[in-house]
Parts: sequence; C-alpha cells; structure tokens
Amino acid sequence: MRTFLLASLVVAFAFPSAAAETTLRAGIARRDITPKEPVPMWGYGGRRDLLSQGVFDNLQATALVLRVGDKKMAIVGLDLGRSPGEVSLGRIRQRLAKAGIGFSFIAGSHTHHGPVMELTDAPGRGRERFGTTLKYYRQMEDAIVTAALEADKKSVPVQLAAGSVELEGFNRNRHSKTEPKPVDRQLAVLRLDDASGKTRALLVNFAAHPTMISAAKMKFSADYIGGLRAEVEKQIGAPMVFMQGFTGDLSANRGARRDHRDFGRALGVEVIKLAKSLQPAPTKKIKLQWHEQRFTFASRINLKNPYNRLLYSLAFFPELVNNFIDDYAEGVRPRLGIAMLGDDIGFVGLSGEPFCNHALRLRARARVPHLFCFGYANGYHQYFPTIEAVAEGGYGADNRVSPVEVGAGEKMMNVALQRLFKMRGKLKPR
Repeated sequence: MRTFLLASLVVAFAFPSAAAETTLRAGIARRDITPKEPVPMWGYGGRRDLLSQGVFDNLQATALVLRVGDKKMAIVGLDLGRSPGEVSLGRIRQRLAKAGIGFSFIAGSHTHHGPVMELTDAPGRGRERFGTTLKYYRQMEDAIVTAALEADKKSVPVQLAAGSVELEGFNRNRHSKTEPKPVDRQLAVLRLDDASGKTRALLVNFAAHPTMISAAKMKFSADYIGGLRAEVEKQIGAPMVFMQGFTGDLSANRGARRDHRDFGRALGVEVIKLAKSLQPAPTKKIKLQWHEQRFTFASRINLKNPYNRLLYSLAFFPELVNNFIDDYAEGVRPRLGIAMLGDDIGFVGLSGEPFCNHALRLRARARVPHLFCFGYANGYHQYFPTIEAVAEGGYGADNRVSPVEVGAGEKMMNVALQRLFKMRGKLKPR
C-alpha cells in the first residue's frame, strides 16, 4: 500500500537569521500528576478496566523550558506510560503556544504503573463509565501547563554542557534472537548552570523499559525513574527531567539489584558521575531551531474486521479499544519532532516505541556530537520496529502491537537525518 506524507508542517523554525541568535536561558519546574481517585491503569492488557488501589510513589511532571530570544521550547518528562492522548495533547500544546512556548517535547517515561491515557469524552469511549478518568485528564493538563509556565518564568541565563557514556549491564534487548543483539547503552546528560556555576537543571536520557514492578501491583509508581530522580537530585542539588529513549526492544536489566528502587539508585550514581565530569560553557549567540512533521502510514491490520475488533476487546476493554480504532481510522499518524541547540546538541522525538537500532543508526549517520533520542513523545502510535526486526518476528514487531507499515521507522529517521543536516547548514533547504 502507498505511504502518504503530509505536506503540511505543524511547526517549523529551522533557519533563524544570525540577528536572532542570542544567549540561552533555561528554567525548570515540577508538578504532581498522581490521580487523586481510583482509575484504570495503563500498560498491561490483563488488568482490563480494573481500578488502581493506591500509590507506591507519586507521579510527576517535570518541565524544562529553553529560551533563545523570543523562541521557547519545552521538554516535559512525565511519569506516565505514554504522552497524553490526542485531545489532551492538543489542549496542552495550544495553551503553551499562547504563552509563547512555540514547540514542545511532551513525553511519557513509559512506566506501566500510571493511569490509562486513551479514554475520551464521547459515547462508548469513556463518557459513561470513566468520568473520574476524564476529570483527571483536565487536572493533568493543568499541572503540565503550570509546570511549563513556571519554568519559563523562572528562566535565567545559563551555561551549557552535554555528554554521554556507554553503560554496561543496565539494559538488554528483549526481542531479538539474532547475535549480536542491538543495544543502545548510551546515557546522555545535558547540564545547565547559572553564571555562578550552580547547576540549575539536568536533562537525562536513557533507554530501558520501566517495567520492573509486578503487573499484579495496582498502585501508581514512576518505577525506577523515581529512585533515579531522588538520587540525582539529592547529590546534585538541582531538578532533573528524565526522557525515555528509543526503548521498544530494550528492557531494564536488574542484575544483582534488588528491585526498581535499587536499579534507579544505581543508574543515578552513573548520572551523577557523568554530570559532575561536564564543564558548562557560556552560550552567547546560540541558535534554537525546531521542526515537526506528521506522517500517515498504512496499517498492517484491518481494524474494521469484526474478528480483529473482538481480539482487541478481549485483550483490553471496549472503551479503550474504540478509541484505539478511532485513532487509526485514517492510518497510523505518528509525529516526528526534531530540534537543534547550537550545532552540537540535537533532539529527536517520536510518538511511539522505536526499536533501539533507529537511535543507534541515526546517531552514526547524523554526526551530531550529542543527539538525544526521545520515545513516547507528543502522542503514542505503538511500536516502530526496524525492517529486519519485522522479518524476525516476535512481540513488538508483529502487527498486533505494531500496526504501522513495514519500514515506517526508517522513513521517519531519514527525514530526521536530513533535517538535522539542514539545521546545521550542511544541506540546503528547498
């Protein structure tokens, strides 16, 4: 079937003039986004519509806002299984745009102990039975927007440093049986200090499924990210925002660590070592550029087929499935976001679960010194396996959880690659 690329760009500021270049400012803020009442939980189909039964640790929304001149970009990390649904995401980004925040990466950490995000206020899609969940969405939206606006208000001129290390033993490929199995072991950190040398914020990017707590536990938790955040912020003395990587085929590797808290603390120790090794430098005359594109791809599964609808309904619950089918009525429509901060720091976000080879290959081809890859960003369109992963088969590559046409991930990474080169002036725009 043919692939249709939407020609319209949601937002693009890819080539600002030299006169627009100025100093970088940054601010960070946080709000609690834990549901206050029992709601269905996200992540495991076997739970169906069972309601949550309490809280292990609170869920947080952490917003980092970067500003260069009149251009503002938010990077928002959420202790959720995915980013907010289409309706909520639209409302959030519209409110941010009105406040001058022209672009945003709004991403879930992919914890499987957060609330269901797919329900909507429509007949058969949540209105009748899940009013509490719909009310929660409004509270969540307010918290995210409030955090971002506070971060913007608190922004100060900052110095900047980015770095990465390869970590052994913290993640593993859960999909492939072909050796050597691809694994993205990169831990990447962006450190932002004020003029006095005080660290104001950290951005942490790593790829590992936060599924270390049993599915039978019906309580909210950030999973290992909670322990990671607590350890880092205690030692560094500044807030951090965690952004999940391209982790469609990567699991956390517990090893000898007792539980998700132990794992988070151990990962935190590595973040602290890396962050302390960085030497932030002044950011005069730095550029902030971004671009977002939405695609339409064919689906590998016919959701109009009653048999397929029945299978999904048995695996989840009717209201969730109805919204899922609505989302894919016109094909699979993921978002790809690309941003550059100066010429050395890049960000690529995709609205789903890309397999790790997409990140590994993009970094090798793009030649950006520091490239942060965000999964679960600005929507959720399930798994994006590589072509060879689909050929190999298995969970994450099959059409039940990856309905998108074969090769969609590669096509989007090629667009990201071209845009990264264009933003650095190495390819001329059309």
